[in-house]
Amino acid sequence: MIFVMLFLQVILTKAEAQKDYELNYTISLDTVGHYLNVRLDYAASTADSPELVLNMPVWTPGYYEILNFPKHLCDFSVSDVQGLPLSWRKEGMNRWRISLPANRRATISYRIYANRRDVASSRVERDVAFIAPAGVFMHVDGQIEHPVTVVFQMPNTWQHISSGLKPHTDNRLAFTASDFDMLYDSPFLLGNFYQKLFDHEGHSYEFALETPDGVEDINFLQDFCCIVSAATKMMGDVPYDNYCLIHMGKGGGGLEHFNSQACYTDGSFRFASRRDHVKFLAFVAHEYFHLYNVKCIRPAELWPIDYNREAITPMLWVSEGLTCYYEFRLLRYAGIVTPDEAMQLLSTYFSLYAPYDGQHHMSLRESSYDIWLNFMNDDANERDVRLNYYFKGPVIGLLFDIDIRLKTNQQRSLDDVMRLLYNRYYKQLHRGFTEEEFWEAAEEVAGQSMTTIRRLVDTTTVPNYNDYLQPAGLYIDTTDWSIRRMEHPTPAQQQFLKAMNLD
Repeated sequence: MIFVMLFLQVILTKAEAQKDYELNYTISLDTVGHYLNVRLDYAASTADSPELVLNMPVWTPGYYEILNFPKHLCDFSVSDVQGLPLSWRKEGMNRWRISLPANRRATISYRIYANRRDVASSRVERDVAFIAPAGVFMHVDGQIEHPVTVVFQMPNTWQHISSGLKPHTDNRLAFTASDFDMLYDSPFLLGNFYQKLFDHEGHSYEFALETPDGVEDINFLQDFCCIVSAATKMMGDVPYDNYCLIHMGKGGGGLEHFNSQACYTDGSFRFASRRDHVKFLAFVAHEYFHLYNVKCIRPAELWPIDYNREAITPMLWVSEGLTCYYEFRLLRYAGIVTPDEAMQLLSTYFSLYAPYDGQHHMSLRESSYDIWLNFMNDDANERDVRLNYYFKGPVIGLLFDIDIRLKTNQQRSLDDVMRLLYNRYYKQLHRGFTEEEFWEAAEEVAGQSMTTIRRLVDTTTVPNYNDYLQPAGLYIDTTDWSIRRMEHPTPAQQQFLKAMNLD
């Protein structure tokens, strides 16, 4: 009882302390020099510390690389309400200590150079700006849970702001996040771009497309809604109220967020081939399914988030690799692609790792640890000594799914594992899962040991793929690493193909 009372006292004291100050950001844009001009107005009660310590993240969740965001910062200064300078000192690469005046009010100003075209970095141009919040906003040291308000000052000719955060009802340029986890997880697109608002199955959605050429011609809205419906039916729940899809022009990559996705495209929605179109839809499905698998179903090491250092976990093959597997599952389940197109997607992943020697030197589990070293590694020997969980992960996902279906006589599947993790750890326990809890969940669904599949994850053992694929009426053609259906499947194999939507 004493422990409980002390614990509650600590929680209440922390909550009260976080009500004792306000954080209000104002962001203006230098569209010529590619800068974000940042002003933070801090106001606290006189009961607080005479010093203020601010931190800026060095990475952003979902992008597993130390990016050292403060390297883009310049012209840091601090002043009091009269505009007189206050003293401060830098402590490490992402930490600032400020001496506060007696009234505990200060204005912190700095500029962020924003001229990179990737989903983890900000970009300011003549007609548009993309704000990647982790590289722009500072939080009070140790107080991620504090609310924060952001107000944008846009050029008069700019029309829109799009984000997963909703603007204030009385000021479309002002946004409030309940804490910094939410702010850092909510990118913004500002400027002149294609914006479309619509509702689907009781939730509100927004398209924010920087280069929308051809989007109406390919019926993208309908395809996206089909992806959403398929994921909702599969998982049995939608955890957000609203969702914003931010797609920009030519650039690289995509990044998932709890109620949005931010992706670069090829600058057009006119695709040279049906295959390119399907690859794009798989990309969208991937980032959308991350809403469940990593934003909700997350390894324990990824929550709470420490923005000052790496979050090392052996389970990113689940977060990323299995999400790649669900690209094919969602698109097929939604009826967007044919069985052959779905198998072609999976075949691509086989071909990206199976012919290379790296699979003999690094396990799938190890690749989850070493992603912090190898995320953008372009060494010439990369595929000879390392494994990419984006490539082998979906292959193991396929074998995993087939194995559970075999063990349960088609009564259960990998989908049941994902639903169990979502309902138990996200919705009921409000936490991430440990490595052992993941395997326990898999065995609970399968009703048997998953030792064989786990060995394929934990070691460099190369599976005999056809031993797994044959019961499902499939086989792998190692001449080009493509998955094919058997020409004359047995009734049991035909049933399997039908259950996996591959008939």
